Amino acid sequence: MARLFQGVKLRPIIIIFIGTTIFGFGIIHFNLQNGLAHGGFTGITLLLYYLFKIEPSLSNLLLNIPLFLIGYKLFGRLMLVYSLIGTLSLSISLRIFELYPVTQLPLQDDMILVSIFAGVFVGTGLGMIFRAGGTTGGVDILARLANKYFGMSIGKFMLCFDAVVIIISLIHLSLLHAMYTLVAVFVASRVIDFIIEGASAAKSAMIISSKADELSQVIIERMSRGSTVLTGKGSFTADERQILYCVIHRNELVQLKNLIDDVDPYAFFSVNDVKEVSGEGFTFDNQRRPLKPTS
Repeated sequence: MARLFQGVKLRPIIIIFIGTTIFGFGIIHFNLQNGLAHGGFTGITLLLYYLFKIEPSLSNLLLNIPLFLIGYKLFGRLMLVYSLIGTLSLSISLRIFELYPVTQLPLQDDMILVSIFAGVFVGTGLGMIFRAGGTTGGVDILARLANKYFGMSIGKFMLCFDAVVIIISLIHLSLLHAMYTLVAVFVASRVIDFIIEGASAAKSAMIISSKADELSQVIIERMSRGSTVLTGKGSFTADERQILYCVIHRNELVQLKNLIDDVDPYAFFSVNDVKEVSGEGFTFDNQRRPLKPTS
């Protein structure tokens, strides 16, 4: 048992607990109280509650424990531990909010607002859990099994599974509530992407300039950012040109544009989104100090 928990860190566990609390709050206070469904195993737990009054906290455990026994070999040790913690803490969070709900929010007359907030809370909770290296079990395990034994992509399986669960939920839901559920699922997926990728998102700039050396030096001096010099050739003039490739934080983009305009207002440059970046200037140690090369 001690070997199983070797290397497990406290910070991801705390993040998972916070994430499952936010997730559980959203499911109980927005989805459940307003008759919305959801995708994945959470959708199944909601459907079981609507049809048979089985509490989601109980059905979440009953559905997930057999899957962990079947699919535990698909997880790395740390991911298995964090996923077990995520599944158990989600059931605990659901149970707490079942027993001690916040006063019912008076939003029944504004289902658009309900579906948006349902997506925000669920997406925020899941995003934190995924970012900490855990899962809440369920469809994630089934997707890994389908990928291993049938060659089906994980993303495609999860999309199909969510769609099937929402369609089956029409047994209980009206078509209108099913459509609101789709809004909530869409919002949740966008929030998950933002939390997983947005915190480390950056901008990359490709700058073609006759003053590339001068511009590179100014970027170093004024922004403390390096750049990579590439060599290209113009298709019209066949002249060789230098191209600067530079990655910056999103809030530095305006400063970079102003520097380019000061040094070479005729420079051609394009900007692209970078979903994830690490390395010098973007990676930090435990004290939030930028990492520097050792040599």
